[in-house]
Amino acid sequence: MSETPLHFKTITELAELIKSKALSPVEVTDAMLERIRERDQHYKSYATVLAEQGRTSAQAAERAISTGNYLGPLHGVPIAVKDLCFTKGVKTMGATKALMNHVPDFDCTVVEKLNAAGAIILGKLNLTEGAMAGYNPEFQVPVNPWGANLWSGASSSGSGVATSAGLCFGSLGSDTGGSIRFPSAACGIVGIKPTWGRVSRYGVFALAESLDHIGPMTRNAADAGIMLQAIAGLDPNDPTSLPAAVPDMLEGIDQGVRGLRIGLDEEYISGNTDPELVESVLAGIRVMEGLGAEIVPIKFPDISGYMDAWGVLCASEALAAHEATYPSRRDDYGPWFQGWLDMGAAVTGAEYAKANNVRSACRGLLANVFENIDVIGCPTMTRPPFPITLEEMYGPSFLLDDANWGRFTVPYDFSGAPTISLPCGQNSDGLPLSLQFVGKHLSEPLLCRIGHTFEQNTQWHNLRPDID
Repeated sequence: MSETPLHFKTITELAELIKSKALSPVEVTDAMLERIRERDQHYKSYATVLAEQGRTSAQAAERAISTGNYLGPLHGVPIAVKDLCFTKGVKTMGATKALMNHVPDFDCTVVEKLNAAGAIILGKLNLTEGAMAGYNPEFQVPVNPWGANLWSGASSSGSGVATSAGLCFGSLGSDTGGSIRFPSAACGIVGIKPTWGRVSRYGVFALAESLDHIGPMTRNAADAGIMLQAIAGLDPNDPTSLPAAVPDMLEGIDQGVRGLRIGLDEEYISGNTDPELVESVLAGIRVMEGLGAEIVPIKFPDISGYMDAWGVLCASEALAAHEATYPSRRDDYGPWFQGWLDMGAAVTGAEYAKANNVRSACRGLLANVFENIDVIGCPTMTRPPFPITLEEMYGPSFLLDDANWGRFTVPYDFSGAPTISLPCGQNSDGLPLSLQFVGKHLSEPLLCRIGHTFEQNTQWHNLRPDID
């Protein structure tokens, strides 16, 4: 097997090279900035490249490491963050024209924590407008490395593209209805949506505060655990962050899955789901069974109306998040997000209350499912990445006519349960397929172990798009 190019190495691999001084942070950062300069004209993953800041951080990391002050596996590793994350003195635009000149005077908590871990932040990544489904025509649409005509996932599309195309070693995304998991699945990488509150949202532009999650997107499960370790924990600036101690996300990662109870409802995973995807997911679950996991038949609850409830909650909370600029600067918003905010403005208090009751019911039903299992196994998306045009993504109605788009994601945003999405195969067109494991609250170390075990016994995490 040929040597993996530097830009496609995992954080785990790169950390060993940096720690041993076989590679310097400056050398790696310069190589990545050059690759971004050469390649991102095509992939359009970056909204802002922080070349000077990145080199300064790399020089500081190199000095620290040379004197024996090694901070851990992110020290000197170039990563990137979604352009919802506030960065001091650097534009944070949220992919909307109304915020194109917004320059925060502080770093958000997750960026602070990445800096404290010694990571090199290469830049800010493109996304859908306001972190919903459509793009503002003033901003670029990230291009899926698996095919220029293919959907690159929902709002954290720049994070998925940059990580998949070797334009960073890991990234941060956010997930309100699937936006860590969809781009991870569509771009053939790993994504963890943590337990709601495990990661601070302070200084991150909100889509819907009661549903938003911040999490890592990487090339393998261990890397995701490394990034999550760095950003997790109680934050006094975010009263919704959880006080639970942050465990070692990689503790026991090599212990396997013997005795693990995986809940499986074949009707739930197969209904209105691409058959090749279903086959690949079931094959992945059988791999775990062969390693000693127990497959427990479950009946996924009927949560009829949850998607409608999600739309009511998300649109009305988005309106609240944008009250400083909407409707006063309505014309600065693209057609998709205009429609979404208008929908939020039409929601009554009673409608919001009813939708919140549906969310509460969903949480309760899902909690009951976990009574005799450790995780649920299911797809991440209902189909592989699909062809789509720029006109559709800049237009007013993309995804709104697909009632099934969030069936494997939205319930776990409602419940706040942690999930991991993993590449699990390719379809007949060579496109990536993804398997999702859903855990109990605060079970992220278990999910990292499950993901790592799956990767140790399959080759799907080694798949890369056909690019240099």
